[in-house]
Amino acid sequence: MTRRLRIYDPALCCSTGVCGPGVDPELARVAADLAWLAGQGVRVERFNLSQQPAAFALDPLIRQALQRGNQVLPLVVVDGRIAAEGGYPSREALAALCGVTLRPETSGLRSAGACRPKPDGGGCC
Repeated sequence: MTRRLRIYDPALCCSTGVCGPGVDPELARVAADLAWLAGQGVRVERFNLSQQPAAFALDPLIRQALQRGNQVLPLVVVDGRIAAEGGYPSREALAALCGVTLRPETSGLRSAGACRPKPDGGGCC
């Protein structure tokens, strides 16, 4: 079964918020994580309040959440249920929410002492 992930962003300058001279590194991370999830077969959709207000207004689940105020944004919805609100989950959390196995080499994070074999198979790091 293909998972469906929907992100309801607060009002951003463009569809991803990764634009202009001062790119927020958190938004860049989220954009990369969502692209990675899409590559894993997750159906990813993203809605920006300033550009797609109808997506917020027409979805009863989102309308109900917004009755508590805009601080609930971003909302992360997986398969029709709110999975996170008020912040962007890490890649690890997104993978878990979507049932995707996250291998260490795809986590985007390397712990101290972590090592990857070289492409030629020899040595480390």
